[in-house]
Amino acid sequence: MRLGYKLAAEAFDPKELVRQAIRAEEAGFDFVEISDHYHPWLDVQGHSPFAWNVLSAIAVQTRTLGLATGVTCPSVRYHPAIIAQAAATLAILSDGRFTLGVGSGERLNEHVVGQGFGSVAERHERLREALEIISLLWEGGYRSYQGKYLQLEDARVFDLPEELPTIAVAAGGRRAAELAATHGTGLFATEPRADLVEAFTGKGGQGPKYAEVPVAWAPTADAAVTEAHRTTRWAVTGWKVMSELPNPVNFEAAAATVTEDDVRAMFVAGPDPEPYVAKVREYTEAGYDHIVLMNAGPDPDGFLDFFAKELRGRLTR
Repeated sequence: MRLGYKLAAEAFDPKELVRQAIRAEEAGFDFVEISDHYHPWLDVQGHSPFAWNVLSAIAVQTRTLGLATGVTCPSVRYHPAIIAQAAATLAILSDGRFTLGVGSGERLNEHVVGQGFGSVAERHERLREALEIISLLWEGGYRSYQGKYLQLEDARVFDLPEELPTIAVAAGGRRAAELAATHGTGLFATEPRADLVEAFTGKGGQGPKYAEVPVAWAPTADAAVTEAHRTTRWAVTGWKVMSELPNPVNFEAAAATVTEDDVRAMFVAGPDPEPYVAKVREYTEAGYDHIVLMNAGPDPDGFLDFFAKELRGRLTR
């Protein structure tokens, strides 16, 4: 099992994210993962820097820390040719420590370029075409592609790493999990669902299986829940809401009825390490081997100290 720390790009400025990544390496985390957003979920979070710049800065200021996007949509706001180039460059800068996490996106970030955000079926098809383009470019040479939604004309990525990055495809259902097996080399999920792992492996998927675990550390459980409710109550709304709303103000309205009890039911909260261990076990027993702790508590340094001194040893026994 590999343990990762989620860099909350919606909640911190770029320099702070780099600092946290360096501290995460010192605390014993194996990798960091960063969301790739244009907007934060809520205005109170107040940030959303360009994830690729942040990852590049982390790559040159760390030595062993793995890096991952969690996740990038390579089919609307970005063209997959750009992501193919960016991921290859970051793999070189990080000496092979980078994983490209991809998904079909959220309207919150993708609508900004004015190309619309199609039906769920269209998003899946666009993602499939994007993955085919990325893989084609990573084969080397000049390449062209003509898809229903995406095209590529006589393009070549000149700087390719010796070992290509893992492509971990985000899945919330069987169809996407199977796409992760056929068009990616890893799986990415946000729930401890064994059926997604089974769909991935059933189609021949053999790569790493990433999963995010929502936690909130603070000296007391109540303080942790209060902060998680203030900044991260959007997470309780569910994926059908999270993928469709266009701006933070819409998430503010959608999460208006979310209570602290709702947050408490979703997040492991407080200073006791045992509930964290139990929650992580749910994911590992479901088949996930790259566990990302997504801390929504008020004190990142307190959480990193807690991980180093009390949690890491229990999780790695």
